[in-house]
Amino acid sequence: MANKSSSVLYVGVTSQLYNRVRQHKESFYTESFTSKYKCFKLVYYEFHDHIGEAIEREKNIKNWKREWKNELIDLKNPSWNDLSNEIEDM
Repeated sequence: MANKSSSVLYVGVTSQLYNRVRQHKESFYTESFTSKYKCFKLVYYEFHDHIGEAIEREKNIKNWKREWKNELIDLKNPSWNDLSNEIEDM
């Protein structure tokens, strides 16, 4: 998730992507990082077959330099558009 100017990134893991993105966009948790920094734009996502793999990947990406995160996002979403419409039907 990114804020409007894409200057702030949030990396997280969930088993229900659509519902979690909706919660972020609606600031369901008002004191959360995404609410505080207005990270309401889904700019990248991955699916994994096992939750353990997803958690390991999340931890890995969280430790990356910002430049590496930007490059990862650029591969799938070079315009940094909000991808939440892609997941509505999932």
